[in-house]
Amino acid sequence: MTNVKSEAKSGLRDLTRASVRAHVAEQALQMFDENGFDATTVDDIAGALGISARSFFRYFPAKEDVVIGDPAPIGMRVRDAAMARPADEPIWTVLRRAFDPIEIATPEEVTRGLRTMRVMMSTASLRARNLEKHIAWAALLEPVIFERLAGPEDTRRFRAQTLIHSALSCLDVALAEWTRREAATSVQDLLDEAFATLNC
Repeated sequence: MTNVKSEAKSGLRDLTRASVRAHVAEQALQMFDENGFDATTVDDIAGALGISARSFFRYFPAKEDVVIGDPAPIGMRVRDAAMARPADEPIWTVLRRAFDPIEIATPEEVTRGLRTMRVMMSTASLRARNLEKHIAWAALLEPVIFERLAGPEDTRRFRAQTLIHSALSCLDVALAEWTRREAATSVQDLLDEAFATLNC
């Protein structure tokens, strides 16, 4: 019984922590969007929220983490989506469908997504972090795509990397265009168009 109560309290603390983290992220992202990422300091964010800078760093190791975050969870979902595709499906289709988990559907997701993209596209350090995210996702996808290719090992690895990074570029272009259009066209539709352009 004691263990059950302890686990329940721990779960409640985790939920509270997640809620506070989401609130901090929302406020920080709004400030970045309105005032500029580089011009907004952690002290600015902490002051607006009524917390200390130390409290901010409990939730985010760096300012950049508010915008980019941990690439692993969604990267694993992308990889898993690719792994689930039929074995005989064309690889370019596999890569397109791998991005199906990237849904921006609710009004809240759209608002956050647009803010995130505006801030990232206007900040050099965040664009560099986005490249690091691509490298991490490519490492997750490479074994999946490698196994679907024929030929010598070195050639398969080179082809896998070429296809994966081309697909990630399509994702970047689709997200940038989605932002430019203020979410008037869905990310998934823009991904379809980007992939079709390279498949012509």
